[in-house]
Amino acid sequence: MMSSPWPTFAACLCYAFCARKLGPALMANRKPFELRSVLIVYNLAQTVFSAWIFYEYLMSGWLGHYDFRCQLVDYSRNPRAMRMANTCWWYFFSKFTEFFDTLFFVLRKKNEHVSTLHVIHHGIMPMSVWLGLKFAPGGHSTFFALLNTFVHIVMYFYYMVSAMGPKYQKYIWWKKYLTAFQMVQFVLIFSHQLQVLFRPSCQYPRPFVYWIAMHGFLFLFLFSDFYKARYNKAGRQSKTTNGLCMVVMNENGGSLSSRNGYKQEPASEVPNSYASSAADAFVRRRPVS
Repeated sequence: MMSSPWPTFAACLCYAFCARKLGPALMANRKPFELRSVLIVYNLAQTVFSAWIFYEYLMSGWLGHYDFRCQLVDYSRNPRAMRMANTCWWYFFSKFTEFFDTLFFVLRKKNEHVSTLHVIHHGIMPMSVWLGLKFAPGGHSTFFALLNTFVHIVMYFYYMVSAMGPKYQKYIWWKKYLTAFQMVQFVLIFSHQLQVLFRPSCQYPRPFVYWIAMHGFLFLFLFSDFYKARYNKAGRQSKTTNGLCMVVMNENGGSLSSRNGYKQEPASEVPNSYASSAADAFVRRRPVS
């Protein structure tokens, strides 16, 4: 996948087409699938996968070897540099496994969650990460992936417990803090990137600094808009609020009805992280069972 950008670009286009056109069309005259068990297994797998990537980022640089102020890319073949490059590739691969988030929405006919921003976020992330992996597989900018995989550990664990049913939902009382947690992530990401600009001696490629900092600013803005619409009293006066992230419903907007055994939470559930993530993307929610 690294010799040319075209396979990744084609996969992104295919994803966008299936998410917005083909998938909903195929499901139009079908009943939604019951995927409770599948969601539990999938989210468990994503939690473990994210934890492994996070561990590899630590061991290949960020745990005692990398300089948080300025870290150049090691393009040599020494074992640590190759381990970091390998970790970056698996992070790139994880952007494709996240496509399943959208697939499950489509199969369960939760098309209101497959917003334009959701699709754009998931659709551009593989291409965005491909550029970093191709030209800077390590160094300063991998800090954003380190943070993002940690957030994904928490996020997918929350989704897994949520899918396990009402018996276990009492253990995820902290869900309202997940959005704030993700916003802190974005602040740390762009702050870490931009501080390089005040270090003229740091020769880390500036285009990557600007590119990742831009993502951090964008997602902080979008998640802040979501947070205000979801949790601020003024943002919940009407039944629906068209925010930048999604259509946000209040607590009475159909949250108590059920379908296929799933309690339908408002469409304003905790939005996805940047990466992992961008993003992730801001409406990849699992309805609480």
